[in-house]
Amino acid sequence: MICSHCKPEKDRLTSHYIKFSRKGSFNTVQMEDPQLLQKKLYFLLEQLQNMASELPPKYQMRLPYELLSSLANCLLNETVFEIVKGLLEIQHVTEQHLYQQRLQFLNVKKIEEQDLLKKHESNSEKKIEALQKFMIDQKTELKEFDMKLVLELDKKVADQQNILEQAGVPGFYYTTNPTEIKLQMHLLDFLLRLSQMQMPS
Repeated sequence: MICSHCKPEKDRLTSHYIKFSRKGSFNTVQMEDPQLLQKKLYFLLEQLQNMASELPPKYQMRLPYELLSSLANCLLNETVFEIVKGLLEIQHVTEQHLYQQRLQFLNVKKIEEQDLLKKHESNSEKKIEALQKFMIDQKTELKEFDMKLVLELDKKVADQQNILEQAGVPGFYYTTNPTEIKLQMHLLDFLLRLSQMQMPS
């Protein structure tokens, strides 16, 4: 389940992105001076190529010139940068929420352990036996709890993939392949870094 802080923002961003995508706004750019557009395109492509060259070879080979060129062209519409920033904000809030949930879970278990020790403080044999059972049960419960957190994060990744694919951003599509997900994470990092750069004017 998406946290209460995230869901309204996610819904707003999703509808906003799909609206733009349906209008084809990511395939067109408002009328600008052709020479300026060309400068921006060259700048974006050059930066993307430089960033791609920093990656390990197994990722570089998955980022051909055609993909980087299409991505640079897509980024001429700066709305894409706003999409990426919004998605990363949601991701950050979600991760913080899940982290707090895990801390709360561990705190509850710590209190239960203290209560257990207090209950059997007069009987060492029973205390050891109860503590061993508690530790085994806690390990199982923590494993199950962590699996739920992983599923939440997997769902968040899928949401990002679908939104960016619907927005027409090259390189993004639904996948569960770990290598492809890692590649998309690198692309997200590229887009975030580009959004912080001064564009040619």
